[in-house]
Amino acid sequence: MLDRPAHRNAVDIEARLRAVLRGTHEHAPRSLARLDLPPGADRWLSPTFLKALRPAAVLAPVVCRPAGHSVLLTRRSDALASHGGQVSFPGGRRDPSDASAAGNALREAQEEIGLDPARVEVIGYLDDFPTISRYRVTPVVGLIEAPFEPVIQASEVAEAFEVPLSCVLDPRAYRRRSLTREGLAIPFFELDWAPQRVWGATAGMLHELCRRYHEQA
Repeated sequence: MLDRPAHRNAVDIEARLRAVLRGTHEHAPRSLARLDLPPGADRWLSPTFLKALRPAAVLAPVVCRPAGHSVLLTRRSDALASHGGQVSFPGGRRDPSDASAAGNALREAQEEIGLDPARVEVIGYLDDFPTISRYRVTPVVGLIEAPFEPVIQASEVAEAFEVPLSCVLDPRAYRRRSLTREGLAIPFFELDWAPQRVWGATAGMLHELCRRYHEQA
């Protein structure tokens, strides 16, 4: 039997999530995520650098399961030349055939995890993320009604897993870390979800969703 209090809580969280993202869109001009870069790193966000970034999109899929909502993530194949073995959302660079960022994200999700685009309700967008691989990534947030089991494309995805939405929306689950690049300590977020290491742009996008959720309170 469905746990009614847990169900009501999931419904409340979903309603608030919808409210947080209401009015967001993918149309230009698009805002950049808060990166909190150190002094001296501004050159990475110069107009020339940003103009050279290639467009890409990812789908942040929220799976609506009876036991509670969760966020689906993938671990990229170790054989991939770019970001091999890292945790990410389904997504990738924009193709000429993609009519929109949402179309880009949904196409990639279908290719990587077998998700039918018709099953996804796009409810909003997060700010764009520039990446060290020189992409400007638009995160697209979508709801998927259960049951859904991913069918992974093994050449791109090693595995798919889900993190409870309650964890993603808990500010205490995030840690600030840094890596050194060209002599500068570049900050990034890491989501505490063992045994997976969720960090970098993916954790940054999740943290932005968490921040927006709590700012709405």
